[in-house]
Amino acid sequence: MRNNLPQSSSYESALEALSSLITQKSRGAMVPVIRSKTKLERMRKYVEILDLEECVKKLKIIHVAGTKGKGSTCTFSEAILRECGLRTGLFTSPHLIDVRERFRINGLDISEDKFLHYFWACWRQLKESVTEHLPMPALFQFLTLLAFKIFIDEEVDVAIIEVGLGGMYDSTNVIEEPIVCGITSLGMDHMELLGNSLSQIASHKAGILKPRVPAFTVPQLPEAMDVIQKKARELMIPLEVAEPLDHKKLDGLKLGMSGDHQLVNSGLAVSLCKCWLQRTGNWERMFLNGFKAAKLPDAFLRGLSTANLSGRAQIVYDCYASSFNSSTQSENSNGDLIFYLDGAHSPESMGACANWFSSVVKGNHKSLHCFSAENVDRDSGNDDVKVLQEAESTKFSKQILLFNCMEMRDPEILFPRLVNTCASSGVHFSKALFVPTMSTYSKVSSSNSVTSSDIINKDLSWQFNLQKLWEKIMHGKEPDSISEKDLKLDHERGLPPLYEEFHSSLSDNKFSGSAVMPSLPLAINWLRDCVRESPSIRLQVLVTGSLHLVGDVLKLIKR
Repeated sequence: MRNNLPQSSSYESALEALSSLITQKSRGAMVPVIRSKTKLERMRKYVEILDLEECVKKLKIIHVAGTKGKGSTCTFSEAILRECGLRTGLFTSPHLIDVRERFRINGLDISEDKFLHYFWACWRQLKESVTEHLPMPALFQFLTLLAFKIFIDEEVDVAIIEVGLGGMYDSTNVIEEPIVCGITSLGMDHMELLGNSLSQIASHKAGILKPRVPAFTVPQLPEAMDVIQKKARELMIPLEVAEPLDHKKLDGLKLGMSGDHQLVNSGLAVSLCKCWLQRTGNWERMFLNGFKAAKLPDAFLRGLSTANLSGRAQIVYDCYASSFNSSTQSENSNGDLIFYLDGAHSPESMGACANWFSSVVKGNHKSLHCFSAENVDRDSGNDDVKVLQEAESTKFSKQILLFNCMEMRDPEILFPRLVNTCASSGVHFSKALFVPTMSTYSKVSSSNSVTSSDIINKDLSWQFNLQKLWEKIMHGKEPDSISEKDLKLDHERGLPPLYEEFHSSLSDNKFSGSAVMPSLPLAINWLRDCVRESPSIRLQVLVTGSLHLVGDVLKLIKR
């Protein structure tokens, strides 16, 4: 396939082209666009240019909007239908490491060759049609068009499409007649774009509902449910509330994605899949002999137990720290470094994240079994599990927070939700590290992309604001004022002078210390140094606040 590609067909060239479509420096700049119909009108023109109009109508689509859980719901749905023997296409966002993660065919990220083939085909057609009044599509518009192109040409049986942001004016809402629509849990997020009330946000999300198309949602707060129900009545369509999945229906299996909140998402996925199968005539064909109403089909159970979405309640054991041992060192000469990754960034999702983290680190350390049974990085082998289990009786655990969030988020709400939920289960953070992300809003990167190492000129003012707020919440007062001297980095080691004091206090009994680290690679290296120097310690690092941060951590520890 490569022979048919233009000369500038390298993957990095494609990513550079994609990056040129990022028109805003920050999400806040998108306010005028998100509220207008211009975006959708342009999307329809782009679909026509690519000659996809009739083909998109023929795609058998599950369309899902929501504040939290929509990526998980889509992933559960894809896994279920794939296990039913269908050829699946899944479009989700954002990506964590590589843009190809957004496009899955039969459960696998699209290959680089296929991505380049479809990318340049779309790029050339659109580029040739650019006018003064119709510029190239913005990044997410282009990615949505690319998803349609991929799923059509790959001849998928079902396309599961996750809304990017909002719903009513989202690029995916050029879908006119999906097979079924779903709305996941709603909450207060992206208020600068969608409105300052839950009813306004719900109105945007309900904008994906269509005439003659059944809709499902999950239990919602009354303010949100009223809006969704009103929209369904206006369209004269059935709206069903999918109840959270009952553990008993799993027949002893565990969901592929961890956390009690996934019972809500998986319950919605089951309803969406059943409806899709029924409306497309597949239900009777696949389950001709029927089954007991209280029992899920085996294909559903396989899908629910194998579904996987990186960066959501994901546990990764850092093999690098252990592999650093020399042959002369004993097997237990290092401590353990375990990353718990969840891209929670809204109050509701932060509460769910805290519940999950607390449940897997508390008490009997059942979290160790998560490496083989739940959503754990597939690079972590059974040997890692064995080492952790053998070391269980000899190592003591400390919980560390590794945090960053976008400046439009409200850490005054996020931090108390995290701290109080964890504390209610007896989990307390020994240290909190605040770091800038490596990825930037203005560039689409891949796992091989080189990131800037300029930490001397890095603006850390937001991270210091986060630290001050954290200390105020934990101690009732802000930390001592940080002098200009403290802000300057040790050029030889790339760490603040406060590093030594912070490092030495890790093993004492003081809680709630914090530090700003000038870069994420330095923070990871510092954590690895800690476990190498302290054989008896197990550091359980919760990485949260931003999917960008989660993606950057995954990129670093996989290298």
